[in-house]
Amino acid sequence: MKKHQTGQAGFTLIELMIVIVILGILVGIGLPSYQRSITRSNRADAQAALLGFAQAMERRFTQNYSYEASAAGGADTGSPDPTVYPSQSPIEGNNPAYNLSIQAADDTGFTIRAVPIAGGRQDGDGFLQLDSLGRRGWDADNNGAVAASEFTWDQ
Repeated sequence: MKKHQTGQAGFTLIELMIVIVILGILVGIGLPSYQRSITRSNRADAQAALLGFAQAMERRFTQNYSYEASAAGGADTGSPDPTVYPSQSPIEGNNPAYNLSIQAADDTGFTIRAVPIAGGRQDGDGFLQLDSLGRRGWDADNNGAVAASEFTWDQ
């Protein structure tokens, strides 16, 4: 004689739906936090690149007694000359998030920027700025200018 099983093994549809809802809630909470972490990490890379860029500008000054002609083609503004510093951040890797540029340069000072690449992962995060006096700025509200309250790299 064969014995019949009285109970069934497995999960019910309700149990599976509860698990899917719980996973959905966890993803809904975790994904935005993860994306904010990536944005902050990319911004920190750009800040480090600007500090390295500023050091390169200072080396250029010690050689030429001027910050002028540090951009590509011997210009005073624009992308940095490749002999001065790379033009994108992160410096290493093949997935850049920021374009580095010289906004102003003369005999006595400079202003450099890291501008998010349009359509890139940092788009809308606002540009970062550093000048020869060490003043740091972040256009946190992404309005195209650094306000007095934005002369900081703090979050």
